[in-house]
Amino acid sequence: MALAEAKRAALAARTDGLTTAGEGWLATARDGAKARLAAMGLPVKRDEYWRYTDPSSLTSADPLPATARGAEEDEPGFAGIDQVRLVFVDGVFDAKASDDPRLAGVEIERLAEAAARPGHWARDLYGVLEARGQTPVERPLAALGTAYATEGVVIRATARAKKPVSLIYVHESETSDAILHHCIRIESGAELTVLESGPAAARFCKVMEVEVADGGRFHHIRTQGPDLERRAATHVFARLAANALFKSFTLTANGRLTRNEVVIELTGPDSMAHVAGASMGDGGDFLHDDTVFITHAAERCESRQVFKKVLKNGATGVFQGKILVHAKAQKTDGYQISQSLLLDDDSQFLAKPELEIYADDVKCSHGSTSGAIDDTALFYLQSRGVPKRVAQSLLVLAFLSEAIQEIEDEAIAEDIRGRLEGWLHRHEH
Repeated sequence: MALAEAKRAALAARTDGLTTAGEGWLATARDGAKARLAAMGLPVKRDEYWRYTDPSSLTSADPLPATARGAEEDEPGFAGIDQVRLVFVDGVFDAKASDDPRLAGVEIERLAEAAARPGHWARDLYGVLEARGQTPVERPLAALGTAYATEGVVIRATARAKKPVSLIYVHESETSDAILHHCIRIESGAELTVLESGPAAARFCKVMEVEVADGGRFHHIRTQGPDLERRAATHVFARLAANALFKSFTLTANGRLTRNEVVIELTGPDSMAHVAGASMGDGGDFLHDDTVFITHAAERCESRQVFKKVLKNGATGVFQGKILVHAKAQKTDGYQISQSLLLDDDSQFLAKPELEIYADDVKCSHGSTSGAIDDTALFYLQSRGVPKRVAQSLLVLAFLSEAIQEIEDEAIAEDIRGRLEGWLHRHEH
C-alpha cells in the first residue's frame, strides 16, 4: 500500500500544471494513456524495474537545472551526412531552423497537423505500441509521454527515402522540461533512416513508436551528449511484420541520468531486430541505463542486443535486457551481450540479462562481463612508443567497436567513430 501511495504521489507531483492539447483521435489516445497512468502511478526507487536507477529526478514536480550549452559548443548533428534536418528547441519545433521535410521523399507532419485529420494513419499507431508495451512490465514514463507530449512528428515511408531524417534537439533553457512523441510507419518494402542528436532539454521524456510492415527496413542512429547535466528517459516501441528489419544504435557521452528503454515485438516470420549501444561515463554523477525487452512471437526471427559501456571516476552503468520467446516462435535466433570497461575501482556496472523461452527449437545466448583495460595490450602499445593515454583511447575504441558495427551505413558509422575519437582526444590531456 505504501508503495502504491508513493507512486500516486509521484504522479500527482509530476503532472501538476501539465496540460494536453488535441482533439478527436489524439484526445482519445491521450485519455487512454492518462487512465494507464492513474492505474500505475510513476516509478519510485522501490520498483523492481528501477532497482538500479533512482527515477526521482525524472518524476519530480520541476526539473533540476541543467546548464545549457552554447551553440558554438555543440557538435553538429551528423554534419557530414546528407540529411533533412528537423529542429526542436527545448522541445518546441523550430520551422525556421529546419529543412523542407519534402526533401526526404517521405511523408512528414507535425503531430498537431496529423491530429487535425480524423482518418490519419497515425490514429492507429499513436499510443498503441506504448500501451502494448506495458505488459508484462509497466512503463509509466512512456505513458506520460503519450498523455502529455507537447510536440512530435509523424513520418510515413512508402518507398526508400531519398535522405535520412534528422531530429535535432537543441537545449537553451536551464529549466526546460520537454516531452515529445513521434510515430513512424514503414510501409511494405520501404526503407528509412532516422537520426537523432542533441541534449534536448534539462529534462527530456520521449516516446517513439515504429511500425515496420512486411519487408520494410528501419534504421535508427542517435547520439546523446556530450552535455554533462541532462536527465532523460527515452522509449522506443517497435512492431515488426514478416521479413522486416529494425536496427537501432545509440551513442551516449555523459549526462547526469539517462534511461533508454527499447521494446520490440517480432510478430511476423523472418523478421530481424538489432539494438546496440555504446556509452562513456565520467564521474560519480553519471548513470546510464539501457533497458531492453524483445519478444519473439513468430518463426525464424533474429534479435541481437549489443551494449558496451566505458566508465571511470565513479560512473555507473546499468543494463537490463530480456528475450522472451513464445511457444510458436520456433527457430528463434536470439543473442545478447552486455560488457563494461571499468577504468578505475570506483565505477560500477550493474547487469540483469534474462532469457524466457517456451519454444524448443531455438538458438539463444546471453552474457555479461566487466573488466579493466588489458594490461598486456596496453604494454604492447606503450612499448612501441604510443603514449599511455593515447593507448588507452585506442583500446577503448576497440572495445566499443562491436556495438558500432551494428550500423549498416558506413558513412554514419564513420561519423560515430569520429565523435568517439574526438571525445577521447579531449580527455587525453
